[in-house]
Amino acid sequence: MIKGFGGIFWRTNNLDVVKKWYSEVLKIEIENWNGTVIKPQLGNETIFSFFTEDDSYFPTEQQVMINFQVRDINETIQHLEHIGVTLEKEKEISEFGKFIWIKDPDGRLIEFWEK
Repeated sequence: MIKGFGGIFWRTNNLDVVKKWYSEVLKIEIENWNGTVIKPQLGNETIFSFFTEDDSYFPTEQQVMINFQVRDINETIQHLEHIGVTLEKEKEISEFGKFIWIKDPDGRLIEFWEK
């Protein structure tokens, strides 16, 4: 029945700041309708997973965490360091891949994943 995710939507009190941040930091071209279309590349995966209310994987006050798949985690770290965005945690490597985290202007934790 489900063939993929249709979108990710959230609210912000800082629309212009958040749009600019996502455009500059994540290089996502935000269009006039306040969003963009990200076309998946062959081989990418989208994970859909539940966490208990008290799971510490991401902040308990944050109901949803977004995860962006990246080609090269080290290149992503270099870009973030170059523009002055600090990592929230050290890079983690596991059997699932490589992961880093940053926060957006609204304080949402964002995860980056190299498979």
